Amino acid sequence: MATSAPLLGKEGKKAAHSKASIFYGADEYLEELKKKYEHDHEIAALKNALPGEGDPNAAGVAQSSDKMLSVQKNNENRSLKTNRLFPTPNKPDPMPQNLAFLFTKITPDWDIKEQMIYMWNVLTAIFFTQVLMVIGYCAALACFPDFWWTCTLCFGIPFAYIAIQNIYIDHDVMHGATFPVYEWQRFLTHPFADFFSLPWEEFVLEHNRHHASTVDLLIQGEFGWDPEEFHYALQQWAGPWGSNWYKYLLTVPFIPVIHFFGLNDTGSLFALEWWMHFPDEGAGWRFMFTVSFFARVGYSAAWMFITNFTHSLPWNEFLAQDPGRTWPVLHNVMAMVLGGKHRWNEMLFHDVHHAFPNAVGTLSQRGRFHGWEKVHDAAAEVLHRGLWKPNGDEETQMQKTQKKRSLMMKQGK
Repeated sequence: MATSAPLLGKEGKKAAHSKASIFYGADEYLEELKKKYEHDHEIAALKNALPGEGDPNAAGVAQSSDKMLSVQKNNENRSLKTNRLFPTPNKPDPMPQNLAFLFTKITPDWDIKEQMIYMWNVLTAIFFTQVLMVIGYCAALACFPDFWWTCTLCFGIPFAYIAIQNIYIDHDVMHGATFPVYEWQRFLTHPFADFFSLPWEEFVLEHNRHHASTVDLLIQGEFGWDPEEFHYALQQWAGPWGSNWYKYLLTVPFIPVIHFFGLNDTGSLFALEWWMHFPDEGAGWRFMFTVSFFARVGYSAAWMFITNFTHSLPWNEFLAQDPGRTWPVLHNVMAMVLGGKHRWNEMLFHDVHHAFPNAVGTLSQRGRFHGWEKVHDAAAEVLHRGLWKPNGDEETQMQKTQKKRSLMMKQGK
């Protein structure tokens, strides 16, 4: 049976100690909230720059002059994009009694504090419900393996529905009770949204950037960069709908696609977009891509040697010429590049590694404890003995190359 009753009782009715505040006193929560705003001053500065009144719990934090933490306007308080004045919200004054509840501030009033804690409790309950649903889905598939579609639909449809509720309560919490009651709650705000996404504090920050930039729903980024401008471009680029409806058929269908693949506030692509802009444009993306570039150089080089060189025909034919004697400088240089001769052994004797992946493990690992030279000589001996027992099959090209190489190495000794 539907009801219009509020979730936390009537306004003005105070309780000595409610269920919402059993584990964390409401007064203590407000005190912690002010401290958190002082610590995460970027959020406080941006919230205080939004239209209307700032967050009273962030009142002690000064405004920021950083481009990403302030409203972008000229000395006349006008938009740099449209030349419109930064608008002032028309809050009713005097406040009609029937509207007062809508504008109630987050103040030391007991009921309001209860509401803040209540919202975090709901968000926490949603997370644990999602976890239990995933466990239940796993159990259902294990018990009823022949009913994949039935199990999947019974799980998937409610899970998608609760994900919708997850985002709405995230949004409620973000604007009404920005920081969690307990620190661990910041890790469960949207973990199922994508494989990786913005942490809670940056989620809050970028959303407030959106509000600071776009005050008119149809003039996006009017007072600074809006993280969601690309979405709006897809749905409004062609002008008035009436005469240009057919143009929107080219881009609007992509909106659910980009959301599905994570170009939204809780998605991975959106996280990358935000990190390309924050801190201030220029510094953020340059720093991120510089770190990523050199990391990729290192990881790519390592995997290129382990995966491509060792399994290539030219490399193995090169090894068959015993380059340790004929190309000693090359060996030393490459060993230095990879971090030492114990790692270079992995390149020289990757075939030994493949023959004994468990018994020997990696030549690099053995070299850490026994020295590269001892491992090198032992691997050469194992190679000379033959890596595989004869079984009557014709020798592969690799086996012929190994035999030639082992003879060359023995002669070199």
